Amino acid sequence: MKLPQPLTLRPFRPADDAPVLRSWVAGPLDLMTWAGPHFTWPLDDAQLAAYAAEPGRRTWTAVSPDGTPDGTPLGHVSLADGRLGRVLIAPGARGRGLGESLVSLTVSVGFDELALPEIALGVWTHNTAALRIYEKLGFRTTETLEGVETVDGEPWSVHRMRLTASDRRQ
Repeated sequence: MKLPQPLTLRPFRPADDAPVLRSWVAGPLDLMTWAGPHFTWPLDDAQLAAYAAEPGRRTWTAVSPDGTPDGTPLGHVSLADGRLGRVLIAPGARGRGLGESLVSLTVSVGFDELALPEIALGVWTHNTAALRIYEKLGFRTTETLEGVETVDGEPWSVHRMRLTASDRRQ
């Protein structure tokens, strides 16, 4: 089994990273899947800069240490007030275990550096790949909200999940 390449987190730099991030979100459906109703299509640099500047939000670009000065951008993630969100892997890098690495790194920052007592998240119930990652890392569903959004005439439901610092250590 091929191990995923290592990732590191560096702060999201809107001027440099927003165009790359926008290229990973191909249309309104991808945007809703990634960020819920918090952005409007078409996604633009101004929306991403405002998002990155929100008080209490920490945003990162996941990069591969590949010899380039800052590494190749392979993912994006944020933490805001103990909520993990906006997890995205570059389309060409999916299926290699990088999502798990990205979430694991972010959880480590949340618990080890920020001393959060718990990390919560929301994930669409049909996003099975993300659900597998979160469950593997110890997140548990605390509530399911049915039909919170309607996308292309279909109701989308969300699982609220959480991981406590004490559960992580077990």
